[in-house]
Amino acid sequence: MKTHLQAHVSVAEPKAPTPTGPQARGSDRHPPDVPGLPPALEAESLQFDGLYCYVAGEGPPLVLVHSVNAAGSAAEVRPLFERLRARRTVFALDLPGFGLSDRSDRKYTPRLMTDALHALAQQVRQRCGTVPIDALGVSLGCEFLARAAAEQPATWGRLALVSPTGLAGLTPRRGPPGSTRGMPWLHAALSARPWAESLYRGLTKPSVIRYFLKRTWGGPNIDEALWAYDVLTARQPGAHFAPLHFLSGGLFSQDIHTVYDALAQPVWMSHGVRGDFVDYRGKSLLHDRGNWTRTTYQSGALPYFELPSEFLREFEAFLDDDGPVRPR
Repeated sequence: MKTHLQAHVSVAEPKAPTPTGPQARGSDRHPPDVPGLPPALEAESLQFDGLYCYVAGEGPPLVLVHSVNAAGSAAEVRPLFERLRARRTVFALDLPGFGLSDRSDRKYTPRLMTDALHALAQQVRQRCGTVPIDALGVSLGCEFLARAAAEQPATWGRLALVSPTGLAGLTPRRGPPGSTRGMPWLHAALSARPWAESLYRGLTKPSVIRYFLKRTWGGPNIDEALWAYDVLTARQPGAHFAPLHFLSGGLFSQDIHTVYDALAQPVWMSHGVRGDFVDYRGKSLLHDRGNWTRTTYQSGALPYFELPSEFLREFEAFLDDDGPVRPR
């Protein structure tokens, strides 16, 4: 049986009704052969500053930040959103350039992504009050979340970093504040007309998306609903703008070790042992501040998909722990 996400995608000649809502503004209307993008999550929407955020539940706030890739969106945090809405007010943001957020042609940088989280924090506080905002980031989303928390430590509470980037290998990433690993010449080459969109379409064919998800999972048993949504979100107008900045390094922070070091909040880092994201030797380059804990799962890079009960048990224990964090 198809899920509500899979039902919206067909890998051959998709047909769709005329789109409505935020994805149908002005010149951004979809071509007649491209289906409009449905919401990734069944929830209330919060729209501000060109951003789209899913909201559900009651209780203390919790922000979920998806990863960045060729087809990223809040669909990547669906298991967490669905489970935790029973006890938290959960906010799942589509980062700028992804999902139902603004996908205009502009410079996508860590600064843009971090400022989106600052803007979201203002919305969260209007809804939930001035309590510290607990949050979870995934992969490159961890870098943006860490920067936001380092810049506004009183705003952000406990931080969970799932398969965080910036910790592979033993090369220190302590560049000038705000510096990136971007290669402008590469972005210029990737984004040049007329091949920019053709290149992106090649990278986001259904079979290619499945290939990269298998590398993320470290095996063939990927989440089919996530694959289906990835295929559809990659077909939307403007979908290639942010990923081309990602591919040319412009969304990776050259000062990320300094940013991670600056975190005063309790931090829980977790990752798997299969697939492409298993090298975390760079953790040894961080100063031992005693506020980090680490859990390794027998999974790929998204353990909450593969081991939901185990992951959520530990995550909820981390969120509920009012005492000091002890490294292990």
